[in-house]
Amino acid sequence: MKSAVILFPGLNRDRDMIAALGKISGEEPAKIWHTDTEIGDVDLIVVPGGFSYGDYLRAGAIAARSPIMDTIRKKAEAGVKVIGVCNGFQILCEAGLLPGALMRNASLKFVCREVKLEVANADTAFTHHYAKGDILRCPVAHHDGNYFAEQSVIDELENNNRVAFRYAEGTNPNGSINDIAGILNEQGNVLGMMPHPENLIEAFHGGADGRGLFESALTKVA
Repeated sequence: MKSAVILFPGLNRDRDMIAALGKISGEEPAKIWHTDTEIGDVDLIVVPGGFSYGDYLRAGAIAARSPIMDTIRKKAEAGVKVIGVCNGFQILCEAGLLPGALMRNASLKFVCREVKLEVANADTAFTHHYAKGDILRCPVAHHDGNYFAEQSVIDELENNNRVAFRYAEGTNPNGSINDIAGILNEQGNVLGMMPHPENLIEAFHGGADGRGLFESALTKVA
């Protein structure tokens, strides 16, 4: 299956994502610059992590208004799968593809460490290679990962199984409401998450807990 990685000025996890997708799919992903307006025929679009535009205005706010975002929005509406990781999650929220916002960590400090994720919903296009309740190791590295939304939005996410991942076993690194680490859009084909599964896909990384996410996204739902 074909994939594409979106590139913005300031990102620093784009090469990790490109390497992960290439190793897992066996096919080099297309690299799309933020001023482009075409993505081509792909099955998966990934907005990787980093600090687009230095996060000097608000995390993801400038990138969310790039020309490529209109194309991503149209692709998502057509059913193409989209993943936003870390800054990518912030960008998708700022662009309105996902609800809510990522605020400063409750500690007001940058966190860079490994956390544990619970698979809250294994019946999604991004998690069906896991089982519900699986606990995964996964690294985080962010300053603005504190997921927040109005209570009505949180209720909608919870009641419709749109929380894909939660921080498990007291490892919530940022104060996110309900320990939310990753959410889905209403259609179920857009995922945003703060942790970095692309950095735990092979033994060289010390484990492959993140591999199942990409294997899920790059295959059809069972």
